[in-house]
Amino acid sequence: MYFDFLVKIPDVKGKIYEKTIKGVTYINYEYDRIYKPEKKYNIPKRTTIGKKSDEDPGMMYPNPNFLTYFPDAELPESQERDGRSSCLRVGAYLVIQKLIMETMIDKIVNGIYNDDRGTGLFLDLASYYLVTENNAGQYYPDYAYNHPLFTPNNKIYSDSTVSKFISEISVEDSVSFQNEWNAIKKKTDRIYISYDSTNKNCQAGEINLAEFGHAKDDKELPIINYSIAYDCKNREPLFYEDYPGSIVDISQLQCMLDKAKAYGYKKAGFILDRGYFSRENIRYMDKCGYDFVIMVKGMRPFVCEQVKKIRGSFETEWTTSITRYKVNGTTVKTPVFYSDEKDRYLHIYYSFTKAASEKSLLESTIHKTSTYLKKMEGQPVVIDKKYGKYFSLEYYHEGQEDQCFVCGIPKNDFISQELQMCGYFCIITSAEMSAKEALELYKSRDASEKLFKADKSFLGNRSFRVHTGESLEGKMLIAFIALIIRNRFYTKLKDEVEKMDETPNYMNVPAAIRELEKIEMVRQADGVYRLDHALTATQKTILKAFGIDANYVKRKTKDLSDRLNPKNKTVKI
Repeated sequence: MYFDFLVKIPDVKGKIYEKTIKGVTYINYEYDRIYKPEKKYNIPKRTTIGKKSDEDPGMMYPNPNFLTYFPDAELPESQERDGRSSCLRVGAYLVIQKLIMETMIDKIVNGIYNDDRGTGLFLDLASYYLVTENNAGQYYPDYAYNHPLFTPNNKIYSDSTVSKFISEISVEDSVSFQNEWNAIKKKTDRIYISYDSTNKNCQAGEINLAEFGHAKDDKELPIINYSIAYDCKNREPLFYEDYPGSIVDISQLQCMLDKAKAYGYKKAGFILDRGYFSRENIRYMDKCGYDFVIMVKGMRPFVCEQVKKIRGSFETEWTTSITRYKVNGTTVKTPVFYSDEKDRYLHIYYSFTKAASEKSLLESTIHKTSTYLKKMEGQPVVIDKKYGKYFSLEYYHEGQEDQCFVCGIPKNDFISQELQMCGYFCIITSAEMSAKEALELYKSRDASEKLFKADKSFLGNRSFRVHTGESLEGKMLIAFIALIIRNRFYTKLKDEVEKMDETPNYMNVPAAIRELEKIEMVRQADGVYRLDHALTATQKTILKAFGIDANYVKRKTKDLSDRLNPKNKTVKI
């Protein structure tokens, strides 16, 4: 990309070289030399910094590399037309704009801020998170420089303005958005909501939510807990929660159920991970009238009893095979705890692959423990209690204080029971269904798992990059809206792929965005932006997933060109 203004060709002795290709003379700059000892000479490292002017041999049209290596160079005023690149990447913007209108996010955000600047900058930041996979405010002006914007007149705000704007987003704004977002959802059909949480390390001292807790990635730092409720039927996030790091998942569930009830979700069931399994939570879901699908945490005694009763009756039967997941499953109707008021549906599964891996891991653990205890025999030490799970730890007492470790005796019966339980896992449902239906419902929560991956890996939210609670609330709300847009982006591509005979490697969100970013508008000699080239076959395939064709792109880019034209500054965005 070359700028549309002229600068003087730098006068740097021995560093500037001209190279003519197809009648165009390019100006190259030698920025380094690398010495090759084996060849005993230097290899120059060069890059193109401009294109020589035909009218004035001493001038050139620079490119961004020129500004990198000559940051102090004087630029003509023509460069300051509107502080915007002469080449705008419009492909991803057009898709995001359409998705925002389909979801009515623009109307909800506009209702909260009720001004063009607030709505525009908010949506621009959400687009910035999505396209660049970054949430650092200081890089937003770089994104705005070569992208169309939702702000009036496509105004580019500085990083300090962005930082101030984010810090002014309040908890009330977050609550208002989620209330409006859930108010427009259709609630007549029955849905299953997948609910899961994660946590993020935090070093900032002024964030009240940051507390020491049970971190998934323990770095001995305070953490912030973050959870999302996801509608598995309509495939979209519904609401999110942020709460102190010291609160465990099992305790937060009841608060979430109250919120779901307040949002009006009555015909709903919840798909939960094993971390939410408890007697109190099951009873509370009964009280709220919610069905549930929940994985059992570990092999609880009541589960072991049921497995022992039916072991050998279904593991090798073809009628109980669930081929999609390579497991066998059966269902037992039973209470899940002794004081349970009603029977539940306990779905028991067996996987030969899971059995082999778990058995190998268990045998390895026992072997390592046995080897360690052998080394400690005869030593005046107290063995950590964790080694007593599979071994009885024997000591010889010489006095009230002195004791010597003698040996570890394997708990053979307990080890045998553990080996027999390898390969089994269980899901409990409140509603009657088959083992296959229960497993498919539970597996549908993979979509919510992908949400957390997208949030951390593809929206830049592995780190919040904030130092105050106010900025944290702002970034989390913007990130949630970006997550809604990205999730819809993902589902549209996925639906289109299912219609194809094969899966192209560009029909995923990151690859599709990279390809769409190649659709560009270039500012020409008359100062008007125009589409640089026709759509490629790949771009047409991607855009088809969103109901966009070449005519739509031409029409939208023409509208955008009119808004960016200096002669039409009164045109409302």
